[in-house]
Amino acid sequence: MTEPVRSGTHLVLIPSYNPGRAVIDTVRAARRQWNPVWVVVDGSTDGSDVWLQKMAGQDPGLTVVVLPINQGKGAAVLEGIRQARAQGFTHALTMDSDGQHPADRIPAFMAASQAEPGSMVLGKPVFGPEAPALRVNGRKVSNGWANLETLWAGIGDSLYGFRVYPIEPLMRVMQSQRFMRRFDFDPEAVVRLCWAGVKPVNLDAPVRYLSADEGGVSHFRYLRDNTLLTWMHTRLFLGFLLRLPVLLWRRLRG
Repeated sequence: MTEPVRSGTHLVLIPSYNPGRAVIDTVRAARRQWNPVWVVVDGSTDGSDVWLQKMAGQDPGLTVVVLPINQGKGAAVLEGIRQARAQGFTHALTMDSDGQHPADRIPAFMAASQAEPGSMVLGKPVFGPEAPALRVNGRKVSNGWANLETLWAGIGDSLYGFRVYPIEPLMRVMQSQRFMRRFDFDPEAVVRLCWAGVKPVNLDAPVRYLSADEGGVSHFRYLRDNTLLTWMHTRLFLGFLLRLPVLLWRRLRG
């Protein structure tokens, strides 16, 4: 088997909360493609921290960070990039731990990031026939708002979490306010990074919706998380109005 690409600047970062045994396959698939891979266990109670630490003990390319209590996806990513930056990494590819994201696309996304290190590389989901229509159509609303809030800066998809971030600007926007710590992380990150002048680069990437029989785990709660997204877009729209002169000036400059 060909050795995975090793990088001292780009790492794969997997925030993980109660994914069940699916996380093992996800990590193995990511490790076949890249070195290093980091997993941030976000207060999981399903025993996955023990399984992952055992894997890391046998694999120097795998690092496991364990948070004692669940803090949310954004908080887990923030802790991961803080520690990664301290070790000299400049970019992080985030992917979910439940097997929805295509590990075989990791090298292509990393190559795109290395070609344009000042940009963020966003996955644009390609849905299979099993994808729930409610989820597929519902994300169009968030995408519409995100493109309005950035004056159509080029966000292909605001919710898909398979993407490469430049660490430094992401840390700045996260540490400048107290939001972006839970399910609101992915869409708010792309909007705020666009505001900060980070250009989006979009690449297609398949997304899988696994059934319970296949080990699929979803922490999405329709009412709770849509309420969170509504509040987030309300805040972002107000921020957009304040930044509109700057955004218009950028568009006029091309």
